[in-house]
Amino acid sequence: MDGAFHLTPLDVRRYDFGSALRGYDKTRVDQFREQVADELERLTRANQELESKARNFAEQLKSFRERDKAINDALVSAQQLRSEMREQADRESQLTLREARAEGDRLVDAARSEIRKLEDEIAALTRTRRAFASHLRSILERQLAELDSSDGALPPGEFEPFGDPSALRPHEPTRALSPTPAWLTAVPAPPATPAE
Repeated sequence: MDGAFHLTPLDVRRYDFGSALRGYDKTRVDQFREQVADELERLTRANQELESKARNFAEQLKSFRERDKAINDALVSAQQLRSEMREQADRESQLTLREARAEGDRLVDAARSEIRKLEDEIAALTRTRRAFASHLRSILERQLAELDSSDGALPPGEFEPFGDPSALRPHEPTRALSPTPAWLTAVPAPPATPAE
């Protein structure tokens, strides 16, 4: 025993105060005893609830401490892993950077080579276009000279099968004129594009 005084609600209800000649009012004492018993019951229930909560809190605290230890261990492991991963990432990034620079240099060289090739092709096409234009200009000038020399006169009787051209009505189809003159079909082909 711890020497503490333990009193239960049942003890309060059964306690007999005895009788005395000029004692307390029995009814009021019984009422007060009932009130004390009820309060003891309430306090006992509250104490039991508090003890249950305290046990729960103690268990939770133990669980939290175990979790805290596990978290700290995991944090240390994570820091070590992060350091290792950072070193690995640095090595990989340096390697990737070197490879990317080499690939970039290769692509730039290929692009420059392609640009030179395209510039050569453009220059060749420009020369071909100029030669074709010059050739076409000389043909047109020759044809214009022939037109100028003929004064634009049509051979006699060219329109005789049609009668008076002003007499044609818009809804009547016209027949084909004379065949295409030979000088229109004699245009030479443009010179071939020089091979690379």
